Amino acid sequence: MSDPTDLLGQYGLDPEVARRITAGALDGADDGELYLEYVQSESLSFDNGRLKGASFNTSQGFGLRAVTGELSGFAHSGEISEAALKRAADAVGAVRGGRSGTWAAPPAKTNTRLYSDANPIGEPSFDEKVRLLAEIDAYARASDPRVRQVSASLAASWSVVEILRPDGYRVRDVRPLVRLNVSVVTGEGDRQEAGSHGFGGREGFARFVSPDRWRSAVDEALRQSLVNLDAVAAPAGTFDVVLGPGWPAVLLHEAIGHGLEGDFNRKKTSAFAGLMGSRVAAPGVTIVDDGTLPDLRGSLSFDDEGTPTQCTTLIEDGILVGYMQDRQNARLMGVAPTGNGRRQSYAHAPQVRMTNTYMKAGTMDPAEILASVKDGIYAVNFGGGQVDITSGKFVFECTEAYRIENGRIGPAVKGAMLIGNGADALTRVKMIGDDLRLDPGVGTCGKGGQGVPVGVGQPTLRLDGLTVGGTEARR
Repeated sequence: MSDPTDLLGQYGLDPEVARRITAGALDGADDGELYLEYVQSESLSFDNGRLKGASFNTSQGFGLRAVTGELSGFAHSGEISEAALKRAADAVGAVRGGRSGTWAAPPAKTNTRLYSDANPIGEPSFDEKVRLLAEIDAYARASDPRVRQVSASLAASWSVVEILRPDGYRVRDVRPLVRLNVSVVTGEGDRQEAGSHGFGGREGFARFVSPDRWRSAVDEALRQSLVNLDAVAAPAGTFDVVLGPGWPAVLLHEAIGHGLEGDFNRKKTSAFAGLMGSRVAAPGVTIVDDGTLPDLRGSLSFDDEGTPTQCTTLIEDGILVGYMQDRQNARLMGVAPTGNGRRQSYAHAPQVRMTNTYMKAGTMDPAEILASVKDGIYAVNFGGGQVDITSGKFVFECTEAYRIENGRIGPAVKGAMLIGNGADALTRVKMIGDDLRLDPGVGTCGKGGQGVPVGVGQPTLRLDGLTVGGTEARR
């Protein structure tokens, strides 16, 4: 029986032939690779007491890239064959423009395995997954008479990635990914509110579909919905804001993380451009991007250029000390790649992207942080937002937030928006909790039309003097 993870062998393409064609296409370029991928994906959604949708897909193909200076030639095909590879080679060869570059050294290889290669598509079975979604629906509806709508979904993918370079470098990775999500709508009279919760990671479904785990997801979604059902209108004004641990770091990811990607800084389109070695955050603020954490959604044994991932310190004790880099941008900036070259699929060229980005813990008790605020906002969960990478300006919607009154958590508020500038917000951090938490495995990051799975995390934080958008005057 042939090895299903040997993509070249599966499609009858001799590795040496593939290497020679790739070498011919990249002759005279600075860098490049042949990236092959095979993906199985499955999703099921249950809504209003019935199976609403189910899909199973497979895809395969390759992307061939040649890099010369700031130029990239990229061609891709859903057909893995010698003929298709030769056509792609003809296309990318044009980027060389008759110039001869100095060929970049290959990435270092790694024996580190950060996740299992087990395929989550078939375990549990399709019928068992449908029954599980029905159980989730029934449990949620029985939990509270105010429940009006329940939606639940399961999604999984199993990817095989192979990277081949003309210098003979060849690596292979098998990447599982699963996610479970629950959404609950409750209502009283004419008012309805929603709550949602989910989790996932680079592993099989077993840990997430056990009764205690899926019930906890339902309970959390229901709790959020009921909190919002009783929420009052959010005030507008300038407040001291406490951010809860874990998922609220999505604000850090969007408002700050993208600005620390190397390509934006090389092109001087980031608010952090030219500030290496400068203080950009309050003392105590340390932010890292770490793709080496086992089983997490944003982790990779090596990135989509073949570079092993690592823990990259971006800001240390408030000082800017590093950027995330892919191979092309690192070469142009004269630094080492950090394992942050990522792509959505074989049909996309790699870009500098985050993996798991988080702020390290401080020393404060979260209860002390809350008790220190006389009149403020406690933001526990976030939804969508908008960020301008160049200026750093952001607007984020709080999906669960509370007033803080004389050091105590007050009523829940609805419609609160945090408004500010990412670089400025870092300087407003006054207290850092000792309760670092990573998100439960639900993040997807968009950049340049591509989406990739990521992780975020932070401890409880106090930021002073943030602008809060709301519909009520501050009392």
